Amino acid sequence: MSAYTYRFEKVMTVKEQEKNETEIAYKESVRVFEETATKLYNLLKKKEDLIDFQQERMTTGSSIDEIHHYSRFIDSLEKTIADAQQKVIQARSKMDWHEQKLLEKTLEFRKYEKMKEKDIETFKEEQERLETIRLDELSSVAYYNKEIR
Repeated sequence: MSAYTYRFEKVMTVKEQEKNETEIAYKESVRVFEETATKLYNLLKKKEDLIDFQQERMTTGSSIDEIHHYSRFIDSLEKTIADAQQKVIQARSKMDWHEQKLLEKTLEFRKYEKMKEKDIETFKEEQERLETIRLDELSSVAYYNKEIR
């Protein structure tokens, strides 16, 4: 019996490495997206809390300067939020792109795995066929030797 060797083993190794590298890049893009989205959420929460605080101060009474101060701060916060929203959109887009690439690499690698599985099955069947032929030959030789005696 001969040992099995897959003719595309090196190609399969390269495809697996590509898939693993793509998976790492995807996980990093997910981490960046989550981090960016969390920053946006925190900014939105801060704005909401500030508006609530300003409303509360309005009912209890506050100076014009205080109102202007909070108003400018909210405007500044809104610009920061708009910037953060753009970063979230970019991070989501990058994450989606990496996800698509990961899907492609995974499917490509899976094709080679399927080909290898079929090749192993064919190899086993061929080995069984050769073994059957050898056993038939041994049986014939044994029968022939028995008949001669």
